[in-house]
Amino acid sequence: MTKNIYCVALGTLLLTVSFPTQAQQRGKVYRIGFLRAAPAPEPYLEAFRRGLRELGYTEGQNVSFEYRWANGKADQLPNLAVDLVRMKVDLIVTDATVAALPAKKATSTVPIESGLIVSLAHPAGNVTGLTSLAGELGGKLLELLKEIVPKIARVAIVRPLKSPADDLFVKEIESPARALGIQLMVFAVPGPDDYESAFHSAVKELAHALFVRGSPFTSPDQRKRIAEWAARSRLPAIYEIKEFVEAGGLVSYAADRVEMWRRAATYVDKILKGAKPADLPVEQPTKFEFVINLKTAKQIGVTIPPNVLARADRVIR
Repeated sequence: MTKNIYCVALGTLLLTVSFPTQAQQRGKVYRIGFLRAAPAPEPYLEAFRRGLRELGYTEGQNVSFEYRWANGKADQLPNLAVDLVRMKVDLIVTDATVAALPAKKATSTVPIESGLIVSLAHPAGNVTGLTSLAGELGGKLLELLKEIVPKIARVAIVRPLKSPADDLFVKEIESPARALGIQLMVFAVPGPDDYESAFHSAVKELAHALFVRGSPFTSPDQRKRIAEWAARSRLPAIYEIKEFVEAGGLVSYAADRVEMWRRAATYVDKILKGAKPADLPVEQPTKFEFVINLKTAKQIGVTIPPNVLARADRVIR
């Protein structure tokens, strides 16, 4: 008999696709699969494991993990998702729409539309989890850019090509951009190695600042190159994940992803105990990180205002 399939997810961050159980079984070793465009950073995985340990799960005793990384090859994600389903894992965890959609499709017995959930309060279907609020935070990032360089009026958004999530993101920040008197210029890049030419184009078209959208396929080395290319443009750049700033980017502001991975363990626990993803509201982040790289600021000739610097959670000097 084929068991029903549900998903726990939330938009664009920690997403979990699951095969629900009636009740947690004593002595059973639950298998959790991971599906991602690129290998998950170890701090994320360790935060998830820590969250499970806090709930009574011990790797090798009552839980085990199966990892499936696409290594930057998007066309491999559907096959990797099907592979995890064939292994009959109890759950699949992923953290980006590009991987969540193949996971949802591989584990769903009903037709799938383009969205992952119906609403945050009532996900429906087989997806729930946590949301990074990327679109909602876009206005906040533009405000920070304006505080750092008050005279900016033209911001270049550099984003991945053919990404429905990025299409939606751009639409969501048009209104706050207008309120701030900022004209948006959008540059879509086919892959991580195409960011440099996009930055050159932004400079030629007289952009005053960069808003860099990362791709789930970018590796640590690629993030470092992207941050270096942005710095060479001598335009202030803001990012949505701190790893870019740690690699040499100027500023980042985003939900604390390490904390989100830890919190994802609570969804896993509830589902393994019989909860249906459709009944679990998507959780919004409560912890955010604001990181500033003063070395990069000095390199590109930008002075961070004292009132902005004082609000940073972390300053790289």
